Amino acid sequence: MNVSSTLPELNLRELFPFELDAFQYQAIAALNAGRSVVVCAPTGSGKTLIGEYAIYRALAQGRRVFYTTPLKALSNQKLRDFRDRFGPEQVGLLTGDVSINREAPILVMTTEIFRNMLYGTPIGEVGTSMVGVEAVVLDECHYMNDRQRGTVWEESIIYCPPDVQLVALSATVANSDQLTDWIGRVHGPTELIYSDFRPVPLRFHFCNPKGLFPLLSQDQKKINARLKPKGGRGQRKREDEPGLAYVVSQLQQRDMLPAIYFIFSRRNCDRAITQVEHLSLVNEAEAAKLKHLIDEFLMRHPDAGRAGQIEPLYRGIAAHHAGILPAWKGLVEELFQQGLIKVVFATETLAAGINMPARTTVVSSLSKRTDLGHRLLNPSEFLQMSGRAGRRGMDELGHVVTVQTPFEGAKEAAYLATVGADPLISQFTPSYGMVLNLLQTHTLEEAQELVERSFGQYLATLSLRPQQQAIADLTKELEQLQAQLELVDPQLFSSYEKLQERLKEERRLLKILQHQAQEMQSGDIAVALSFAIAGTVLGLKGENVPTADPIPAALVMKTPGSGQFPYLVCLGQDNRWYVVAVGDVVSLRAEIPRIKAVDSLIPPTEMPLKPGQCRKGNEETGAIARQIPPVPSLLETAPEVQAQLERLQAVQTQLEAHPLHQWGNSATLLKRQRRVQNLQEDIAQRQAKLEQLSHQHWEEFVHLIEILQTFGGLDGLTPTVLGQAAAAIRGDNELWLGISLMSGELDDLDPHHLAAACAALVTEVSRPDSWTRYQASSAVEEALGGLRGLRRQLFQVQRRHQVALPVWLEDELIALVEQWALGVEWAELGENTSLDEGDVVRILRRTLDFLSQIPHVPHLPNSLRQNAYRAIQLIDRFPVNEAVE
Repeated sequence: MNVSSTLPELNLRELFPFELDAFQYQAIAALNAGRSVVVCAPTGSGKTLIGEYAIYRALAQGRRVFYTTPLKALSNQKLRDFRDRFGPEQVGLLTGDVSINREAPILVMTTEIFRNMLYGTPIGEVGTSMVGVEAVVLDECHYMNDRQRGTVWEESIIYCPPDVQLVALSATVANSDQLTDWIGRVHGPTELIYSDFRPVPLRFHFCNPKGLFPLLSQDQKKINARLKPKGGRGQRKREDEPGLAYVVSQLQQRDMLPAIYFIFSRRNCDRAITQVEHLSLVNEAEAAKLKHLIDEFLMRHPDAGRAGQIEPLYRGIAAHHAGILPAWKGLVEELFQQGLIKVVFATETLAAGINMPARTTVVSSLSKRTDLGHRLLNPSEFLQMSGRAGRRGMDELGHVVTVQTPFEGAKEAAYLATVGADPLISQFTPSYGMVLNLLQTHTLEEAQELVERSFGQYLATLSLRPQQQAIADLTKELEQLQAQLELVDPQLFSSYEKLQERLKEERRLLKILQHQAQEMQSGDIAVALSFAIAGTVLGLKGENVPTADPIPAALVMKTPGSGQFPYLVCLGQDNRWYVVAVGDVVSLRAEIPRIKAVDSLIPPTEMPLKPGQCRKGNEETGAIARQIPPVPSLLETAPEVQAQLERLQAVQTQLEAHPLHQWGNSATLLKRQRRVQNLQEDIAQRQAKLEQLSHQHWEEFVHLIEILQTFGGLDGLTPTVLGQAAAAIRGDNELWLGISLMSGELDDLDPHHLAAACAALVTEVSRPDSWTRYQASSAVEEALGGLRGLRRQLFQVQRRHQVALPVWLEDELIALVEQWALGVEWAELGENTSLDEGDVVRILRRTLDFLSQIPHVPHLPNSLRQNAYRAIQLIDRFPVNEAVE
């Protein structure tokens, strides 16, 4: 990078005739030292000054600066600002379909255009487009969080030549240090310039039907005690919300206008205007100036006046959202910046970088509807809207007003006001255009290195550190255990475990055989007892016997039972009398000589002859009891059981004699060996998961390569004619657009038909209830019909590779484009569709953007190029064309 010794001395007091803040001096010093900078500071704090200093410095050396923004509207605004500051001849503009003074030393462009410039040059080299560029300013760098466009910022930073300084200007994010560290790794020495200082401090308020109150405590760190919700957890009642006119009147009474009133619905923004129809917010002089400017605009653009919103505009009240004509929005922005509009009801898109500071911002709701349902605003969204409050040099304080709704109150508002910014996350996603452009100038290995330098990969690496540490810890434990077991032959563990498994199996088989013998025995005993006589030796165990182990006993007598089986009165070997049921007899051996002495015995007279009764014997019975022998169980003497017992004993003997025992406690050794096996499996699983996460983006890249090869966009790794065509296109799915253009289906369409067909390829119908009364021509339908089969094939292959890039072919609204190209008046067009004017313009501009690319796509027939030029001329008229003055 350029070093400070080559710089001319710049007089900061002459460049900026006001006192600079500390972070601005710090950023200027870093730039002069040859470092890139990440400037992270609140909205309205003066970050743009650092970009302007980079411009002054480059101009003093006869070099250039590229100033990139995320939105065309922002680029147009910067063009005007820089022309005023540096002179019209010094500034140029590139926004895809607009090119003004492109060789100027200060070139404003969308970030996407800058990324596309870098595609054609090997990484690290300075291509023709970058000759003489001193610095690149990346304005609104926090747009890296944008789901659809975030990849562009990461690519721009990765591909930018290292000797070009980067000036990244970002709103406050929680992980600005990580962003800075990443840029330092992939681009070059980078310094973080962080500031939470706001030149115009913010005060937060809460409005409910009772009035307007401070939201936070004196120290601004917690909720105002007066606003704490009443009642315990889960007992919060549904609160009334103040009327919109009441909120506006509160602002007017407290001299808190002008205000941006954020409402997350176009329809409600328009409806809000009617709710303040009785209010006039301007004085006589302002009203006169408004009338002059509005009438002059309407004379120039009679079709641009928005029904129902001209009269409120005279009173200083306006709406601003994506459904409004860009020209009308431009008028609203200009009047607001002049202080003539006192309240603008706007969707949150107004917070995305357009320079419209106000004294107050009102956030009407702390939740919004998304594709995934209703959710609370995240802190960055709230901060972005809040940051519009407070005009530098005009206001001592900026005011942020949150409003009570039935669903959110002061508690949620205080949380968002104090929680701080969200971290910046990566939205990096490979695309077909990225694959094709990289493979035209890089090897596969170089492409992988580039893809794995993304901010997403950097964050993933940080998040994987605990996993990497866990693997390291487990590996260390594994090595220690393996050292303890290194003298033991691994085969010994294997044979020992096999014997243990075999012992386990033999025990299982023994249990089965015993169960089978038990069932057989139960039936045999019942039969045998019917023939048993006094003196027969039995084994007793069951619910009527109060001991856990079987008791040898002699049958003394039978007594009638309650069912078909009698009760048995027995004398046990323990010299006790028992009365039992047949089910309590677990063994009986007829071959054992019976105990004849029991023939003379009589049970105790006081003992009821019912099962479960038990009485102690006397000396006479004791002498007889001692004659009763043990009774072997059938479970032990059954041949099958006996054989299984022998097999089990043999395995136990082998285990006891196993050589593993000579190394010490076999159980401990085996436990260690099993831990080794578990560790090896755990480490392998963790490493596989780590590998997958570490190369997630590269896997996506490879999937895109495979799809491109399937459709002939790549021959091996070399872009084919189709691949070169797709590489030259910007869009949501460059392969699909390339296939469509190269298919031949569009070659012979008339310009107005071509415009309609192109609209189908780039338009997403966001609302299913949208309609138009127009019908597309049969020529257009026929061309699109020829593409449907290709679309189906691409969609199926993408799904097989788990690629979710859209493959648009939406024909519901394209007849609007055809009719506009045929010359239908704007008012008539609007009467024949349910779409808002802004949505129609958006469809036409997206179509125009795609048509403007066609003449620059290689390998297309001249007829298609010429028809694209003619289609552009048909479409590009007010209010679709962008007026860049």
